[in-house]
Amino acid sequence: MKLYVYCLAEKIDASAIPVSGISGARVEVRQISGFSLLVSEFESDAPPPVTRENALAHAAVVSSVLKETTPLPFRFGTVADEEQLRNYLTLHQTGLETNLARVRGCVEMSVKIISHTDLEMKDSDDTAPVNPGTRFLEEKRRKIRGTEAAKLVAAWLKDQVATYVRQEDVTLCPTEKLIVAAAHLVAREQVAEYRERLAEARKTRPELHFLVSGPWPPYTFSNIELEFKTRFGVS
Repeated sequence: MKLYVYCLAEKIDASAIPVSGISGARVEVRQISGFSLLVSEFESDAPPPVTRENALAHAAVVSSVLKETTPLPFRFGTVADEEQLRNYLTLHQTGLETNLARVRGCVEMSVKIISHTDLEMKDSDDTAPVNPGTRFLEEKRRKIRGTEAAKLVAAWLKDQVATYVRQEDVTLCPTEKLIVAAAHLVAREQVAEYRERLAEARKTRPELHFLVSGPWPPYTFSNIELEFKTRFGVS
């Protein structure tokens, strides 16, 4: 029997978890190699289809323990048998314990920044005829300027919330309207202060639009890749 794996944690109270998960399967807690795992029995070797319902079910199960403890979420679609899980957890026990210690007492906050202006700062007439070589060089210069501008926004954001952020993961998108996407690991007790600081900082940048969400389980910071056949050779 295969298991669909949602997350692992140091300790999970079975009474707090949802009754059902992926495809309506019953969710249970299994103790394996010193870790608590949320799993569902799963008959197929293939992962479940990526549907809105399944994605929401996966997220709901992982989030169900967030009030009690900070879990390490597995990627959607992780299916393994208990022996594979045991081998994986034994092989990576030290790293997983380190990751759990890093996220303990924390949640993930997400900040996406959209620019109302063109960070690429186009300085030529796009309607004027240009040869391919000139067009390539102009696009290259625009991308470089856009990247530098996005870096400045990311650095500004980091400086504004640095007091409350344990760790961050930032993606720059200088050629898109969404120029910065940041994930912040924040201590639970500081989430309110983090939000307040961010709200004050936003007032100083009216040219930018902010999308703030969370708190979430630390998906960005879990660092779990359960790909036995291609990565660990224990299938």
